[in-house]
Amino acid sequence: MLKTLSGRFLILTVVFVMLAEVLIFVPSIARFRLEYLTDRMERAQIASLALLGARDMIDEAVEVELLENAGVLNVVLRRDALRQLVLSSDLPGPVTQTVDLRDPSPAILIRDALARFVTPEPEIIRVISEPARGGGVQIEAAIDTGDLHAAMIDYGINILWLSLVISVITSAFLFIAVRRLMVMPVKKLARHMMSFASAPEDARRIIEPSSNVRELREAETALHDLETQLSQSLRQKERLAQLGSAVAKISHDLRNILTTATLLADRMETVDDPTVRRVAPKIVKSLTRAVNLTEGTLAFGKADEAPPALQLLDACVFFEEICEGEQLAVDPDIVRIRHSVPAGLQLRADPEQMHRIIGNLIRNARQAVQATGKPGEIEVIAADAGNCWQVRVTDTGPGLPPRAQENLFQAFQGNVRKGGTGLGLAIASELVRGHGGTLTLEKTGETGTTFLIVLPQQMGVV
Repeated sequence: MLKTLSGRFLILTVVFVMLAEVLIFVPSIARFRLEYLTDRMERAQIASLALLGARDMIDEAVEVELLENAGVLNVVLRRDALRQLVLSSDLPGPVTQTVDLRDPSPAILIRDALARFVTPEPEIIRVISEPARGGGVQIEAAIDTGDLHAAMIDYGINILWLSLVISVITSAFLFIAVRRLMVMPVKKLARHMMSFASAPEDARRIIEPSSNVRELREAETALHDLETQLSQSLRQKERLAQLGSAVAKISHDLRNILTTATLLADRMETVDDPTVRRVAPKIVKSLTRAVNLTEGTLAFGKADEAPPALQLLDACVFFEEICEGEQLAVDPDIVRIRHSVPAGLQLRADPEQMHRIIGNLIRNARQAVQATGKPGEIEVIAADAGNCWQVRVTDTGPGLPPRAQENLFQAFQGNVRKGGTGLGLAIASELVRGHGGTLTLEKTGETGTTFLIVLPQQMGVV
């Protein structure tokens, strides 16, 4: 029972109800004692007035009967300045306490009642009160507390049973109410979660908020949003898996085609035309990279991108080669691609992967500049920042729209042009992370866009 919400609530309800009954019992037992003593004093007053009105006709046996009926041992009545012992009997012991009922405070009544409740030994107490209905100035009586203690115990037992009955009834009603209003909706929520977990791609299993309780409806709404996002993500991953499977199937044939193209490009180097001889090596290198890319497609689909083969590169020669190769794809009068790299600068990177990174950034920048319909520039800037190398790719394009910036490096979500897949920046970011570095959007606006690549000079330190 302690492991269930309803069981714990039931136990807490019983405990709190009993605690409330205890808080009620303390003043109740004090009130009971006060009424008990007040009743005895009223009886004592009646007995004393009866004796004073017919003293000559009442013998000693009748006096004893009057005392027994009043439940007192003696009575002292004060009228004006006279204090008179009206009824008396032999006291079984000395008077141990005086109780004044004329104007007691609640704290004193509670204190004396609790003290009497826990003291079973009978004692003789003197009780003082004001006579009822103007029957004198003051009345005193000696009372044996044995009967008082027994009466308080009986009253306490009755209160205990009443408390138990109230606790059981209250707990039962609260248990039913909580089970219906809280426990059952929570269980229903849990069943929805289990149902969705069994088939998360099934949109029909997504929970629809229906609770009238605000907190539960907020939980259902949050769960609905979470399940919707998860279902969409799973469907997207399934499509990506299917796409990866399709790419893997065509990678072998595509590699053969590229290999054939590479062989034909090799023969172009034997042509005497100077332009062909100058372009042919670049075509061969591009085709070689395409072959390597297709061979790595299957591994990429398995989330098994090869780790970078790091080596020191002459940054000036390396970036010049990339810029020249990309420049061949566009008219230099429309887009000019250049680099700004200090002579002698070396950086540590995988040449093939770095070529893919910079190539992706330049192609994105080139498309952005061409979209403006105006001439523009793209520049690759590299520098040594002390503990890291910084490579910037800048352009004079129109900048990135806010929507593209939200998921810039997410595959199939960060596309910056119509019809794009968004894979270029996602692949570039992943390859940079493989180098232990970072790829970030440094700035974008109407004057252009700058991407920043930071590569650590010591592995593990950016």
